Amino acid sequence: MTNLPPIGIRLLPSLDGTPNSSRTLRYKIFILIFTFLCYTSYHLSRKPISVVKSVLNRNCSLSISDPSVVVNTSSHGNNTKWCDWKPFDQDNAGSLLGSLDLAYLFSYAVGMFISGQVAERVHLRYFLSAGMISSGIMTILFGMGYFWNIHNIAFFIGIQVIGGLVQSSGWPSVVTCVGNWYGKGKRGLIMGIWNSHTSVGNILGSLIAGIFVNTAWGWSFIVPGIIIGTLGILVFFFMVPSPEEVKCELPDQLPATKYTDRATESSDLNTESYKEYGATNSQSSQTSLISLDKSKEKPISLWRALLIPGVIEFSLCLFFAKLVSYTFLFWLPKYIHEKANYDPEKAADISTLFDVGGIFGGISAGLLSDFTGMRATTCVLMLALSAPVLYIYNLYGSLSLAHSIGLSMVCGFFVNGPYALITTAVSADLGTHEVLKGNSKALSTVTAIIDGTGSIGAAVGPLLAGVIESSGWNNVFYMLIGSDIMALLLLLRLLYKEISSSLRRS
Repeated sequence: MTNLPPIGIRLLPSLDGTPNSSRTLRYKIFILIFTFLCYTSYHLSRKPISVVKSVLNRNCSLSISDPSVVVNTSSHGNNTKWCDWKPFDQDNAGSLLGSLDLAYLFSYAVGMFISGQVAERVHLRYFLSAGMISSGIMTILFGMGYFWNIHNIAFFIGIQVIGGLVQSSGWPSVVTCVGNWYGKGKRGLIMGIWNSHTSVGNILGSLIAGIFVNTAWGWSFIVPGIIIGTLGILVFFFMVPSPEEVKCELPDQLPATKYTDRATESSDLNTESYKEYGATNSQSSQTSLISLDKSKEKPISLWRALLIPGVIEFSLCLFFAKLVSYTFLFWLPKYIHEKANYDPEKAADISTLFDVGGIFGGISAGLLSDFTGMRATTCVLMLALSAPVLYIYNLYGSLSLAHSIGLSMVCGFFVNGPYALITTAVSADLGTHEVLKGNSKALSTVTAIIDGTGSIGAAVGPLLAGVIESSGWNNVFYMLIGSDIMALLLLLRLLYKEISSSLRRS
């Protein structure tokens, strides 16, 4: 049965009308902006916890000027944790805060693998809308813990677990929508710009949370929850996941970009494994691995997606790259607050500069990889520069405001560049790889595998930071530098193949 356009689209005269290239272009621009706003709201609603950590657990003797702290020093003696939010007023507060991150990110990672499969079997508009509304509800409930005066760790962990599951609906959905509307021509640049929604969401989330963190931190969650929930309702009425629904021109998915051609050349072993798998499981030797007709009816399995050349390497690389990025996402405001002695609101504002750098890093990575056609090489270059930059940031970032601002942006540039490239252009390339023979239903699964694996790293990073932080921030940065090096090493085979292929072509 043909899916009708959503009712909101049918009421928009500027998008409705006779099918033509101009109409298709209007839809493509609309979808790009709309999905940008959708995923911005996802990150906007994730960010508050990193800002609020600074008031859930702090040194109360340094908070005398804080308007959120009612001071009665005579009744507290030498207790420096009297103003903390129970149960985060204990010596194991770092581990408890880390457990909140772990609960969210682990359930997010598990949910990501499930979401990729579900997204290919249900209508994306319904799936994305339900996920956004549910995410809004869970974010609001976390904030209500402040007004309900809840001090039970089980409540907050439960909210984080459910929140992680429903938040996993976002990424496979929006990447698939964009992949359905845009061909491979300048995918790296387009998706590099589009992927700035991650950083924009983090920036807005930090700024909104920072407004309320010193007065009533519950609003730091409630306001972002309302925003993502409202956008979820708009998705139900306006999202068009694919051109077929509105009779628009289909984008060219083949021929593949230079990267896909080179990746195919450089991964003959993986390709042969994929073909072998198809041959042994086919009912007829004359049937291709994935026929064009069947691909439109049958979603790809997780196992077949893993056999696509490059999926395993980039997935494991993203494990470590996202570990670093999400450690900054969840712990940077607290690090700045403690290392540079800024108040929580100012620390939250400064932390947004990491994401400003991340915007330029993602765009630059996409532009460079489009120009060279070498995605893995671009990632390796940025990862190689990221490790020394992290060391310098930890050494000099707290010396002055200028140092903190400049080095935060440089760190964001190199840390988020590879992460942005892998989760967008690389995922979209591999999800429409030529070995799939036109299977348009593989994109959500491939995206979910890559980002799901990365999300496991995202769960591990903040947890380790919470445990290691008690022994000093230097050790946290050593862990981050080691993770960057591991991410680089995992791409060396693809780097060698890309360079070899480039030399043969020249």
